[in-house]
Amino acid sequence: MKHFVKLQKLAKGDQVAVISPSAGLPEIFPWVQDLGLKRLSVQFSLVPKEYPTTRKMGSSLEDRARDVMDAFSNKDNKAVFASIGGSDQIKLIKHLDPKVFTDNPKPFFGYSDNTHLHNFLWGLGIPSYYGGGVMNQFGMNVQMFNMTVDSLKKALFEGGEFELKVASEYNDIGLDWSKKENLAKHRPLEENDGLFWDGKGQVDGILWGGCVESLIVQSTTGIYLPSSEDIEGTILILETAEDIPDHWLVEYLLTGFGERGWFDKFKAILVGRPKAWEFDQQNSKEEKSKYRKLQRETILKVVREYNPTIPVVQNLDFGHTDPQIVMPLGNKVSIDTVSKKIQLNY
Repeated sequence: MKHFVKLQKLAKGDQVAVISPSAGLPEIFPWVQDLGLKRLSVQFSLVPKEYPTTRKMGSSLEDRARDVMDAFSNKDNKAVFASIGGSDQIKLIKHLDPKVFTDNPKPFFGYSDNTHLHNFLWGLGIPSYYGGGVMNQFGMNVQMFNMTVDSLKKALFEGGEFELKVASEYNDIGLDWSKKENLAKHRPLEENDGLFWDGKGQVDGILWGGCVESLIVQSTTGIYLPSSEDIEGTILILETAEDIPDHWLVEYLLTGFGERGWFDKFKAILVGRPKAWEFDQQNSKEEKSKYRKLQRETILKVVREYNPTIPVVQNLDFGHTDPQIVMPLGNKVSIDTVSKKIQLNY
């Protein structure tokens, strides 16, 4: 099993870097970014520091990579946050010097396209936190979700075990960021269907994974995937983004993992609630339910072809959903299918 360094926890008053390794959307929606920075400062008592490309759309890969490395190498920064995701981060990874990160390991927060940076760090033995986008979670309309705040504070300051609870309600429908007044409006909430458990066992393992769309790109390049040896004894996390991908895309990714023999190496699979509404695909409640059911069934079908008993838990509160639990990549997670408990370790 791969060895990971132990990261230092933060203290109130610490400086944290805020970067845009993918899209520079803070330039287009500065009021959302400003709210996220304010929450980092006021609600979390941290001092955010932005970098030259944080609020710049269309920045070159080289310039963004330079900001990523500067953020990590700056000794005053005790953690690094991505403002938001995007779509081209895998092209940035080749511009990063691994030594910068191994010499300056620190917590990194982000999700979606930031899967690429997470898995780059994972390969270097540096844990990171899947979730906690500055614009999405810290810049949440009206106020942050309590479950999100609790998870982030545990990851940032406290450490230790954190039982993964289930939100009674969740948000899937967004409000237009181009209208600044929307930040003062609550997003609509829907009743949560709860978790869907399948398989048996009491297992623990190190988390690896991320956004399906990003993992597909990583699988096709093959450059940044872990070795089969490093995957041994891990727990896979998966979730899909606002693209609302067809079920067969998820099937193709998992079939590839299966043919690599990875379902004999994974200890369990945790799947985040699929995002099923976007401005260009405003699905009804019934359409959303049908989409999610088909994805769940597809995942189980593929996994069971390769492993009949591995625990699979779906509809978890992580990824492109709110409230959002921050998932500790490179850290230990325990799953008990009898007591129906999932214990994260921050």
